[in-house]
This record gives sequence, structure tokens and C-alpha cells, in this order.
Amino acid sequence: MHENRTKYPAKKTRMYQQLQELPAKYKVTALVRMEKVRSSQMLPLRKKFLGEVEIISIKDKVAKKALAKLNVPGIAKMAEALTGQCVLMFTNMSPFKLNVLLGKNKIMMFGRGGDIASVDINVPAKNTGIAPGPMLTEFKEAGIPTKIDQGTIWILKDSTPVKKGQPIPDKLATLLQKLDIKSVEAGVLLDGALEEGIQYKREELVIDLESYRGLFAQAHQEAISLSIEAGYITKDNIKQVLAKASHGSRNVAVEAGYLTEDTKEAVLQRANAQAQSVASKAKDYSPA
Repeated sequence: MHENRTKYPAKKTRMYQQLQELPAKYKVTALVRMEKVRSSQMLPLRKKFLGEVEIISIKDKVAKKALAKLNVPGIAKMAEALTGQCVLMFTNMSPFKLNVLLGKNKIMMFGRGGDIASVDINVPAKNTGIAPGPMLTEFKEAGIPTKIDQGTIWILKDSTPVKKGQPIPDKLATLLQKLDIKSVEAGVLLDGALEEGIQYKREELVIDLESYRGLFAQAHQEAISLSIEAGYITKDNIKQVLAKASHGSRNVAVEAGYLTEDTKEAVLQRANAQAQSVASKAKDYSPA
């Protein structure tokens, strides 16, 4: 007869304690699902975000039990979404900024059979260092020309067995690993996030930075134009406002015939044009 377990593994105990403390310590709790993420992708992220983001690999049952007892708005609903292999990230950084930074930290990895190539897969001509045998068949099936020289397989010429966007065949994926050719760009994106009680879905966390930059630039230009028209002076528009005011005052002075060093030429030209117009009309005038 087995006795009831009274002591849990240290790793699970540590995880439980962290999940009891971290959601209350940080403003943001973010979720990453690991179904399409390899554990090797997380190591560089842990190093990059050290001191800013705490990353905890969790077991869903332990996590649900730990989070269920917390008095943190929205955390119970997030706990319901914890199924399968997940990672939780805790930070005071905006979840939108975190998602953008995660998207920028992509790395090249070995492709698996069925993965979509992120780049053209170029196999250069070289001595592979691989002994001849069954591997020759794999090279042939991949369409890579080879020869045997000095007891190893040599690739005769550069080739591109798979283009960007095409699936990688199973056998070729194995061959590329042996040739140390990485063909898949992999990144981590948030599946959801909780920020001070507000829950965000995956699609809500995706930001098109170029589109937003364009919108901000347009709004800035429109604001500058409006402030110039209103004569509202700021450090960004003072030159344009003064130029507009100077141009307007000069036009008023010319219309009024007010002579200054800046207006005398325009005033005299206008007066001359008016005189010529009057003279032209007077020439054709005949008293009744």
C-alpha cells in the first residue's frame, strides 16, 4: 500500500511559490504557448530580458492550483487558458512593447520535416566530411550532386534544393542538420496577456509599427498646419508662423500703399499698374 505523498519535487515546489508571488509583484502576466516553440529559443530570451522579464516554464496543473488562490484581477480567467506546455512571463513592461521585442528577437534554427523554409536553402560546394554509404542516397534524393574523394562525400556544386516559402522534406531536413545549415527563422510571440486586470488576446497584441509610424507622422503634420493657421506658436512651428505673419503684414502694407524698404517696390509696381489701367480707360473715354 502506497503512502500519500507529503513532499513534492523541489522544482514543482519552487514553481508553485513563484506563481504565488510574481503575478502580484508585476503589472503584466503574459502567456506563451510552446506547441510551436522550441525550448532552445527561450535560452537567449532569458539572457536578453534578464532583470526586466521573469520567465517561468510551467506545468498546467501546478500553475492552475497556484493561480487559483490569488487575489489578482483577471488571473483566474488566464489560469483557465493554461493547457499543455506553456511559459509565463512577468514584467512591468507594456505587453505590446514586450510582444514587439519578442518579434524582433528571431533566430535561425534547423528545420524539421514539413517546416516552411524562411530563406532559400543554399547548399555550397564543399567537402562534407561525411563518410560514403546510405547518405549518398539522401544527397541524390535531395538533388545535390556529389562525388567520393579521399574517403568522404564532396558536394560538386552549389545548389538550392528548397526555395523560400516551400516545405522542407523530411530526409532533407536531416541532411541539412548534418551539414549545419539552418533554414527556419523562429520567434516567440505572446498568446495572451493580463495587465492590471485587463486581458488581451493574441491578435490584440500585434502592432503594425510601420502603419502606426505613418499615422503619427500624418497626425503631426496636420497638427502643425492647424497651429500655423491658428497662429498658435510652439517650438516646432515658430518659423512657419512668423513667416506667415510677415507675408500677411507685407500684403496688407502693399494694399494700403504703405512704403517701407521691404514694400516700396511692390507698392510702386501696384500704383504703376493702376495708373496704366486708368490711362487705358481714359484714352477710350469720350464725353457724352
